[in-house]
Amino acid sequence: MGKASRKKVDTCACGSGQDRAACCGPYLDGTASAPTAEALMRSRYAAFVEGREDYLLATWAAATRPASVELAPEQRWLGLAIRATEAGGPDDEAGWVEFIARSRVRGQGVRLHERSRFRREDGRWVYVDGEFPGA
Repeated sequence: MGKASRKKVDTCACGSGQDRAACCGPYLDGTASAPTAEALMRSRYAAFVEGREDYLLATWAAATRPASVELAPEQRWLGLAIRATEAGGPDDEAGWVEFIARSRVRGQGVRLHERSRFRREDGRWVYVDGEFPGA
């Protein structure tokens, strides 16, 4: 008998532990919209991991969106931890997500602690801006 075949699991970069196709994949691929502010936050983190400037700009509020997003090719994303959420559910119009994202750039650890503000624009969640607790 031959060796049992194993399907390669493409785990989502957002840290949910789910398969990408069942998590952030549909949002990143444009086949679905994030239903909550936290889901959008997780998919935006995955977009940083995947180097998806297009997605980051498309999910940024028009009033605060920059012309471009500088992605550092030498930055290696290590993990995302959601600390708290406030509103941002399927029936809300606004919400906050506090998170810590860890990365490494040229051997040096980087820790981004942000409390991000989200709102709906044309029925879709978008990132507005953020504040840095303890900064």
